[in-house]
Amino acid sequence: MPALVLYDGYCVLCNRMVGFLAPRQKRGALEFDSLQSARGQAVLKECGLSITDLDTFVLQEKGRCYIRSRGALRVVRHLRFPWGLLYGLIVVPAFLRDPLYNWVARNRFKWFGRIEQ
Repeated sequence: MPALVLYDGYCVLCNRMVGFLAPRQKRGALEFDSLQSARGQAVLKECGLSITDLDTFVLQEKGRCYIRSRGALRVVRHLRFPWGLLYGLIVVPAFLRDPLYNWVARNRFKWFGRIEQ
């Protein structure tokens, strides 16, 4: 069963990331859906996450949910060589990784733009 990546469908950076990940994934390893979709909202509830705070993407893998830098690093495990090697960054403690992740998340619309409906 493929892992599910939920991303902010209004975020240009997030959509570009999906465009980067999709062709580099191992065959059938990942599925993608937006946080705003019915499926995305259901998964957020299932994971006990806010359905309105959309500052992170979510990886749902084997019934568990991962967010922020941990989720991002777990996603790269599903990519073909050499991209999967980035998972080695998991040795950097989350208290160092997550502030950087949060800083980019807070500024993503200012830096990359927003997709209007």
